[in-house]
Amino acid sequence: MSTTIDGTTAHAWITEFTRTFTHAQQRLTDLDRLAGDGDFGTNIASALRRVDNILPATADATYRTVFTAASLGFLGTGGTSGPLFGMWFRHVARSGNDSATLSELTDGVASGLATVQYLGGAKVGDNTMIDALAPAADALKDAAASHLSIAEALEKAALAGRSGALSTGDLIAKRGRASYVGELARGVLDPGAVTIALFFEAGATVTGSSQLWPELGTEVTTQ
Repeated sequence: MSTTIDGTTAHAWITEFTRTFTHAQQRLTDLDRLAGDGDFGTNIASALRRVDNILPATADATYRTVFTAASLGFLGTGGTSGPLFGMWFRHVARSGNDSATLSELTDGVASGLATVQYLGGAKVGDNTMIDALAPAADALKDAAASHLSIAEALEKAALAGRSGALSTGDLIAKRGRASYVGELARGVLDPGAVTIALFFEAGATVTGSSQLWPELGTEVTTQ
């Protein structure tokens, strides 16, 4: 089993993430419309188009150049979530070079998490992307300590991220636009958390996970 993420794998990861996000975009827009201003799906889709425009060809890709492209694409996006994702991807990119070990990926994810929390002020339980990102980061750390393969580690991170994203349906937002509507957003998954879950699920998929990932974001309510 692979113990590193090389440029080809990183390229496939971002490509799969783009595919799954595109499929989920309307659902995520609907979620954001119930709890925010409804522009989340459009903003992230725009970021991913920019990423695609600057993504190196597979043959030329390295771990760092792929995730640097992801960072730049998201940093140029409007709204709040795009720049936060962009800063997070910057840390992920800087954790490796031509390739990255599980320990390096883990460090990059954790460092990016700390920056996002510092900039956004959110913590677990505030109904934001942190509710999926923090448990995913913890799962990677545990996997690295247990010397698991990249595929095994990403599957554990994906499962933790999915569980965290689903938990946001029971939370009242304390950060972001969803905090403005209070109880009216209860029962609505946070689209940022769902997107984080989709990202790690994409990574697990391209590294060989046999786990099936049912659609996230179908828990849209009309309350």
